[in-house]
Amino acid sequence: MTNKANITKAPEKQPSMQIPQEAFDWYDEYAHGDIDRRTFLRRLAGIAGAGITLATLSTALTPNYALAEQISFNDDDITATYQTFPSPKGHGEGRGYFVTPKVVDSKLPVVLVIHENRGLNPYIKDVARRLAKAGFIAFAPDVLHSLGGYPGNDDQGKKMQSSLDKNKIEEDFIAAANYLKTHPQSTGKLGAVGFCFGGYIVNMLAATIPETLDAGVPFYGTPAKAELRKNIKAPLLIQLAELDKRVNAYWPEYEADLKKYNVDYEMHMYEKANHGFHNDSTARYVPTMADLAWDRSIDFFNKHLATT
Repeated sequence: MTNKANITKAPEKQPSMQIPQEAFDWYDEYAHGDIDRRTFLRRLAGIAGAGITLATLSTALTPNYALAEQISFNDDDITATYQTFPSPKGHGEGRGYFVTPKVVDSKLPVVLVIHENRGLNPYIKDVARRLAKAGFIAFAPDVLHSLGGYPGNDDQGKKMQSSLDKNKIEEDFIAAANYLKTHPQSTGKLGAVGFCFGGYIVNMLAATIPETLDAGVPFYGTPAKAELRKNIKAPLLIQLAELDKRVNAYWPEYEADLKKYNVDYEMHMYEKANHGFHNDSTARYVPTMADLAWDRSIDFFNKHLATT
């Protein structure tokens, strides 16, 4: 049983363009629907200057998915397709990005990849490819499937996702987890990794379908409802960013419950990192921290999804 919380020190060398912390905080508010785009840009305009223009700030903080491809969809070591699955308690049918190692001679452990609050964007698809490159079968559902899928624009994706019934969204991911665990190519060992909203979904799955999930890695995700936490059985690798005040406010209470219910967990707090530090499409990205968090995630899945 592991119950530990660690602080990972920030790299000594910081990015060359120093963006004021309040700009990251405002982007987090904007990304989660607490302020609109006009308010976000107005606030940025108030701190622009001293060599950093409004356009530079806005561009740095807004995702540029051309930067977010570490593994090409044409990579010779993987095969990427799309698969649908039934979701009778959700939106009827789900669809996701299904990626396997190129040659699958036997069944493999499977990992559900859960997007942020804007649908299946290119960054999340790349995360699925990274998992396949590491030897897992990865499946990244798009909760916007019932509305036509991720629209290619994050602002529109956020509006679309916020229009959906939250309970049905959760049922879609429960259905996706069950579909993936019982997939013909699966060993029956299921992991889940998610980011932001997806981190919440990982925590929710651990508390809602404890017999299904074998390992969970929530990146900066809020916890499941307090009354459900006693159900958690899967080991958790919890990745948090020190400057993420919104999500971190939940951690003391969540950790107390994890200890109370004897959950096997590790928490890593990444010093001076912002919410979204793993996402390599914006200025929030911290390469050394993201790489370390990812290596820890792969090691965690290798340990807990092994069949022997």
